[in-house]
Amino acid sequence: MLQPLVRRISNGMESQAYAFRSRGDEYVLRLNREVRGFRKDALAYRKFGREDLPVPEVVEIGETAEGLFYCVSRKLRGRTLQDLRPSQIPATLEATVRVMQAIADSSIESIRGFGPFDHSGHAGFASWRDFLLSQTLMNHADSELAAIVHRLADFCPETRCLVHGDFGSNNVLTDGRTITGVLDWSEAMIGDPLWDVANVFFWRGWLDCMAQLANYLSKHLHPLPHWRERVLCYQACIALRELAQITADSTA
Repeated sequence: MLQPLVRRISNGMESQAYAFRSRGDEYVLRLNREVRGFRKDALAYRKFGREDLPVPEVVEIGETAEGLFYCVSRKLRGRTLQDLRPSQIPATLEATVRVMQAIADSSIESIRGFGPFDHSGHAGFASWRDFLLSQTLMNHADSELAAIVHRLADFCPETRCLVHGDFGSNNVLTDGRTITGVLDWSEAMIGDPLWDVANVFFWRGWLDCMAQLANYLSKHLHPLPHWRERVLCYQACIALRELAQITADSTA
């Protein structure tokens, strides 16, 4: 039987992705109503991609006649952490933590400000605290979650590091031992690297790969000052973001 030239590899609420081959090379085609994330993916490849932080090369971004934006990137080998069997996850944990450190160690000299940045390298907040408190001002913000952020924001350092913003599960590729790709930089920001740790902790109740990674990380966080307060603060921010997204989707 002939193999299809194009095959669907994901069908999310925000975007669709297809794999295809051209002249012997493998690519991924993604479609989305917004172009912002694609442009940030291109920036991530140019600025941060390297041997210890594999980021897919974006080769083309454009718009279809129907008004959808498309992004073509080189396909990296491997499966997502989310696709692994529970018994396969332990072999990837050390490598996953190393790539988290590689993200935090990335050079951000050309990026200004704190919080999420755009494809030109501009982040919109003067401080990390300003970004955290902005999360409590979103429409329909949960008052208890907002109170947690206000109470714990003072424990959060004004650290300027690269943060993936949505690290783990289906955004990390592995060959079973090493990390072969870090995908989807649409939520990338400048701030405290423990935000990515908090994202792992936030989703551990739903995904086995996140649960095992959270358990592994928790054994190595104790030397960090106020790590519990920081992680809890960022988890509250992530919850507020998720609630805002659910509200936006339900009214769309």
